[in-house]
This record gives sequence, structure tokens and C-alpha cells, in this order.
Amino acid sequence: MPSADSLRAAIRDVHDFPKPGIVFKDITPVLADGPLFRDSISLLCEEAGGQAIDKVVGIDARGFIFAAAVADRLGAGFVPIRKKGKLPWNTRGLSYTLEYGENIVEIHEDAVSPGEKVLLVDDLLATGGTAAAAVELLDELQADLVCAAFLIELGFLNGRTRLGDHRIHSLIRYD
Repeated sequence: MPSADSLRAAIRDVHDFPKPGIVFKDITPVLADGPLFRDSISLLCEEAGGQAIDKVVGIDARGFIFAAAVADRLGAGFVPIRKKGKLPWNTRGLSYTLEYGENIVEIHEDAVSPGEKVLLVDDLLATGGTAAAAVELLDELQADLVCAAFLIELGFLNGRTRLGDHRIHSLIRYD
């Protein structure tokens, strides 16, 4: 049975990236190790709770890696939430604040139908700005958000408090 402990052991700390004082949690060793990557996908799939999932939504950009694999494993569709201007059709967007500025994410207006069961997947939950914007877009589309699942959560940044009363799960939590 896969365990989050083996994933945690593979994640590398990179000090002072992307700027001084930040300790970046580098997931590339997990991605480069076939069995570990497979385990991460298996553990994220468990967050569906045995429910049939219609769509797995991934957040730009590293979230795409995990969400697409989870969607394939669950037999669900994959939906990207992207930075403004990257999706080619009619979109719904939302602006949110980052610790260093503002950004906008978008989703295709027809990507999720009302009532569809959705699993939101991303690599990291930090301050929660991007995830909160994604959750709000899914709420606007009337998706049934089964869970917001993350490989890593930086608990000391309290990002989960921005996601409302939705079910949230992280495989690895750093407090």
C-alpha cells in the first residue's frame, strides 16, 4: 500500500528559491521516480472516496501533472484551470491576491456542468489564493466539489482557511 511517508522522503528542500528566505518544496524527485509517482496518483485517487468522479480539475501548471493522471486512473474527464489568456474559448475568470501581487485564473464556461462530481487536484496548497479562486469558479459553475486534494500543504500559511467548508485533503503537510 502506498504511503505519504515515502513521498515526503523524496521531496527536496531548495533554500532561497525563488527568492531569499523561501524554502521551496521540490517535487521533481517524486515525478522522476516511476513507483513514487504512481503512488502519489493512487493516494490522490483515494480522495474520491469511492464516488464516481465526472471531472478532475487541475490548477496551472504543476497541478496538471497530477490531475491528468488522476483523471485517467478514475476514468474521468480532465479540466484545466489556467492563467488568464491561456484558454482558447469562452471563459469565466476570477482575480485573486497573491503575497506579491494579483493574478487571474480562468476556466472554460462549459467545462463543468451543474451537479457534476469534481475532484480538484493541485501539487501545493500554500496561502490558498489560487485554490480559493479555483473553488469559487467551480462553485459558480455549480459543480459538486467532492474534495480539493493536494500533494503538499504548507499548513503554517493557513491556506485551507480560504477554501470554505469544502472537504480538503493533503497527502503531506508541513506545519
